[in-house]
Amino acid sequence: MVSASLWRNADFRKLWAGQTISELGSVVTRTAVPLVAVLTLEAGPLEMAFLVVSASLAVLLVGLFAGAWVDRLRRRPILIWTDAVRAVLLFSIPATYLGGDLRMEQLYLVVFLEGCLGALFHAAYPAYVPSLIGVDRVVEGNSKLATSSSLAEIGGPGLAGGLVQAIGAPLAILVDAISFMVSAISLVLIRSREPPRPARTLATPIRLEILEGLRLVRRHAVLVPLTLRSIIAHVAGSFYGVLYTIYLIEDLQLSPLLLGVVVSAGGVGSLVGSFFASRVIARFGFGPALIGTAIGASIIGVLTPLAGGSLLLATLMVFLPQLIGDGLQTIEGVAELSLIQGVIPDRILGRVNATLEVFSHGIAYPLGALVAAGLASWIGVRGVIAIGWAGMAVSILLLVFSPLPRIRQAADVRALEG
Repeated sequence: MVSASLWRNADFRKLWAGQTISELGSVVTRTAVPLVAVLTLEAGPLEMAFLVVSASLAVLLVGLFAGAWVDRLRRRPILIWTDAVRAVLLFSIPATYLGGDLRMEQLYLVVFLEGCLGALFHAAYPAYVPSLIGVDRVVEGNSKLATSSSLAEIGGPGLAGGLVQAIGAPLAILVDAISFMVSAISLVLIRSREPPRPARTLATPIRLEILEGLRLVRRHAVLVPLTLRSIIAHVAGSFYGVLYTIYLIEDLQLSPLLLGVVVSAGGVGSLVGSFFASRVIARFGFGPALIGTAIGASIIGVLTPLAGGSLLLATLMVFLPQLIGDGLQTIEGVAELSLIQGVIPDRILGRVNATLEVFSHGIAYPLGALVAAGLASWIGVRGVIAIGWAGMAVSILLLVFSPLPRIRQAADVRALEG
């Protein structure tokens, strides 16, 4: 019997709509905050690195505790409150800018606090989705939620670039503040009652619960290669996070609007990838789909550090990796998340999500950001971008030489462990 599409599930539609709007606002902020730093506050590579470190430090300090709290508490109230408080934080940037007092120190603080709340949200969100739609529907659900992110990637950067040029980068961040409020409201409107968390028969100290999550990640046949690959890829990927805006605007001479158009191409690719994710995973299986799309994204990604020549040619060379590479990475992401949700028990899923987030965004990403800032003054922005691409490409070998090529479905992981 074929299950009805999740589009017929009213509560899933509310979740999807709220997240689509929230993702749109977040993409605007992701584009606008670096531009606030670069164009409004005249930040250089070191200040941009500190901006990345501020967000990552939040994940490092809060992430593991967030995972334990998520496994103790109902997840939906956590999602609602983190969205609401983040809205207030982001409102402070345009308010301070209008008062003439905006400084880099405030950007660091807002990014840090938003990162703390984001760590809690991102531990709770992947753990909440299976309880709303069922573990057997997570591939379909994650594919549709990836569509949400893709639509935001299409509209967000172009909207951000246009807003930055029209009203300035600080005021553009208002869009994200409003989007967080809309997301919170959409979560409040969900009618399905979240199952209560299992009763805790023992008053286990939170540090022991955190250690349980760490031990599972360290010993799990699939989580180990995924985590190691993620650490390397995030160190290398942070080179892009710190320097991509500077690279496109200063090295390649793209305008803020054209920068937004290039990044929007990634949204188009992601949208297509989200439509095909379920089919690709069903056809090839989790592991082969994950590895194959990662390799494809790496191949097209080499165009970014090689970009040059006329403005048209340079734009095309950064446009194609966004368009094609992001589509492949979307399929990769859906496969990875769905596999984790399918093999990790609900009682510890929040801690596993948080542990992976801490290793990738709390440790690897800020480390890479600081390295990128140091290397940029030595070998130049383009050279650092090239090293970043090479690091991400090499990290795929950890997946190739792991059990993942043999993992087609969640049952294969359980058989491997047995």
